[in-house]
Amino acid sequence: MPQNYKLTIAYDGSAYHGWQIQPHGPTIQGAIEKALESIVPQKCRLTASGRTDAGVHALGQVAHVVADTRLSAARLLQAVNSLLPSDIAIIDCETVSAEFHARFSAHKKRYRYRVLNQPYPNPIGRQYVWQIFQPLDFEAMRAATEYFVGEHDFKTFESSGSPRSHTIRQVFTANWDQPRKKHLVFEIEANGFLKQMVRNIVGTVVDVGKGRFQPETIPHMLAAKDRTAAGPTAPATGLFLVAVTY
Repeated sequence: MPQNYKLTIAYDGSAYHGWQIQPHGPTIQGAIEKALESIVPQKCRLTASGRTDAGVHALGQVAHVVADTRLSAARLLQAVNSLLPSDIAIIDCETVSAEFHARFSAHKKRYRYRVLNQPYPNPIGRQYVWQIFQPLDFEAMRAATEYFVGEHDFKTFESSGSPRSHTIRQVFTANWDQPRKKHLVFEIEANGFLKQMVRNIVGTVVDVGKGRFQPETIPHMLAAKDRTAAGPTAPATGLFLVAVTY
């Protein structure tokens, strides 16, 4: 009898062309489906909470898959992990109701973005941070970030190419922390995100840190509903999907 499995997945996205299967190049979805189909004698289709771009990482991506197997969730987790490459892992697997949908059942998502701010490059761990050599005004960045909290139209911070019914999202929390000297960490939690929304916010706030914008310009950017009104898109390397709440 088919069962609906909820998978929580961690991955290093450095070597992949994002989550979603594409005609050319390896993807996270493709690697996991290949492993599943070696265990379950049927076509398996994973549905994720959302796509991640090429180079983006995850600590807690969630996907569901319906599979006709007698394997328990624990045994399925072990079997799939034994066939996955070392940069992808299923960290939790559980059977859920047929109504559960990884994307449509989600209430919140949390992302983290890491910046290394020092005057010289660091070759170690470079695929997990955005390295910025120019000094940044950390307090200005924190002040700018406060304007994103609440319900807003984030059209200005949406990259083109993704269908959606509207561009209004509610941001529950958004803040910058400095756990160590030179290391800046941005975290944001919302009821949903537009295409590259987090990276566009980070790129804009970093420009505030560089003095190109003042914190008070953020509300005007939001009101403009025009991508050209904001700053650049931050690189994929520093972005992590941390968790999805149901």
